[in-house]
Amino acid sequence: MDNRIWSAEEEAIIATNTEATECKRCAVELGYWKDDYIGYFAKHVDRKAPEINRGYYARVKGVEMFIHQFLERCDTKCQIINLGCGFDTLYWRLKDTTQAVGNFIELDFPAVTAKKAHIIKRNKALLEKICNEDGEVVIREGDLHSDGYHLVGCDLRCLTDVKRKLSVAAAGAPTLVLAECVLVYLRSDAADALLRHLAAAFPRCVLLTYEQCSLDDKFGEVMARNLRGRGVAAPGRSHALGPADGAARLQTLGWGRARAWDMVAVWRALPDEDRARVERLEMLDERELLTQLNSHYALAVATTCDLFADMDLNA
Repeated sequence: MDNRIWSAEEEAIIATNTEATECKRCAVELGYWKDDYIGYFAKHVDRKAPEINRGYYARVKGVEMFIHQFLERCDTKCQIINLGCGFDTLYWRLKDTTQAVGNFIELDFPAVTAKKAHIIKRNKALLEKICNEDGEVVIREGDLHSDGYHLVGCDLRCLTDVKRKLSVAAAGAPTLVLAECVLVYLRSDAADALLRHLAAAFPRCVLLTYEQCSLDDKFGEVMARNLRGRGVAAPGRSHALGPADGAARLQTLGWGRARAWDMVAVWRALPDEDRARVERLEMLDERELLTQLNSHYALAVATTCDLFADMDLNA
C-alpha cells in the first residue's frame, strides 16, 4: 500500500479517476455499451446528464475503433501500455474476446494502482483472468504482476520512474500506448519528455490519446477554470491547440506520422446504426452543449512504424 502524503493537486488528479469510473458505470447501466466489469470498480451511481453519457460513449467507441485496427495489423502478439489507467476495464473486456494481447501494462499513481489491485484480488471474476499458469499473481514492491498483466504504481511526471516500471515491456514488440485524459495533468516539459521517450523506446509503436483541445476560446476557458476550481493546474499551451496542430506537435516529439480529430468528427464516423441506437436511449435537449463539449476533446493517433501508418478514423 502506498503511504506517501499526496499534495492537494495530486489528490485532485487522483479523484478524477473516481469521477470517470462513475460516469462510465452510469452510461453502462443505461445501455450505452456493455461492460461486465465496471461494476466492480464503481457501485451504483447517480444518473449523469445525457450529454455526458453520450460523450463517454463516443470516447469509448472511438478508442475501441483504433484498438481493433491496431490488433488487426499485429494479431495478439503485441502489448498495450495504458498510461494513467485508473480503473479502466479494457484488459478484462479484451480477455472476453479473441483479441486478448500478449502483454498488458497499466500505470498510474500508486494510490490508484494499490486500490485497483485490492479490488482485483477480492473479486474472483477479475482475478481469475490475470492469474498465471499456477493460478497465482505476484505482488512485488506494491505492484501486481502475472503472465501477461502488470499493474504498476508510477509517477508519469518522473521519466526515471517510468523507465524503471516499463522494464516489464518488450521493446521490440508491436506496442499500443493509451493515454486518455493523462497528458493534461503533466507539465508541458514532462509530457514532452515522456512522449519522446516512448517514441524512441518502442520502434513499432502506436500512440492513442484522448485529451482536451482548442481551449483558447470562451468555452475552453470555462473548462480550464473548472479544472482550477477542483485544484488542478490549468492545462498547458498544447491543449489550446486544435486537433491538427496537436498532431503536428506529436510529430515534433518523434512520432513520424500523426493524425487527430475532434470528437464531433469521431461521433460522425461511428456506424449509423450505432448512433441511432444511442440517440434513442435518452432525450437530448442540449445538443449545442454536446457539440461544444465534443469540439473541445480530440482523439489522436500517432505511430513510429509503417505497419500502422494507414490507421485512420474511417479505415
